[in-house]
Amino acid sequence: MKRKIITLVVLVAMAFSSAWSQATTTGGERTVEESYLQDPLEIMIIREQAFSDSKDMKLVALQYIGQALEKGRASPEIRKALDYLATESSLIIVRSGGVGRALNNFPDVRREACLLLGQIKTVEAKDTLLKVALIDTEPMVIAAAIRSIGKIGIMTGDDVTQTVAFIINRFDILFPDNSLAFESLVALETLAELNNGIKDPAAIKAIIKIADGNYIAPVKQKARDLLSKLRKYSAASTAGSGK
Repeated sequence: MKRKIITLVVLVAMAFSSAWSQATTTGGERTVEESYLQDPLEIMIIREQAFSDSKDMKLVALQYIGQALEKGRASPEIRKALDYLATESSLIIVRSGGVGRALNNFPDVRREACLLLGQIKTVEAKDTLLKVALIDTEPMVIAAAIRSIGKIGIMTGDDVTQTVAFIINRFDILFPDNSLAFESLVALETLAELNNGIKDPAAIKAIIKIADGNYIAPVKQKARDLLSKLRKYSAASTAGSGK
């Protein structure tokens, strides 16, 4: 019975989304009055789905959030919903009977929320992703958080590079994860491109650890290529300062 109710709600919500999209595309731009009436309704639906106990509802909420972000509607309420979905069960745990297994442990939901946070290029989104990377226990969620951290590209200090380095070192000791190592390298590479290099010794040592570690050949080669790029950034910076 519960599953039937959930399915019905999903279908109603999808019908609403389809009708709303059709109205906005066939009718051209919405008027101020239409926007005022429509946006709060959309946000209300997203919020209710995101904070529901149903995994299906959360996935539908993420679908709507993705559509909203594609259209440039990254409101504070949407970011709040993503923050919750990205950290649920790592920071907010609901247990059966208060002491049993976690009832809200949905790694795929957290992963998708982290990927969507990468489209909100703000300090707040970066901070949420750093928190996820440090606290979550699922490699695929951590990898998504690190990927989005690199995509956001904000690096005002060493907090970002040191977090990535910490993750690399932690998993290298426990069990080397090729996908996580590769995503970490991609994030560091993107951060270097956006910030004219990386000078954090912890990050450099972590990259060297991957290059010499127990990883598959493509991951180790990616680390070596990144070290070469970082040397070029450093050389260019030194040459520029010497002029």
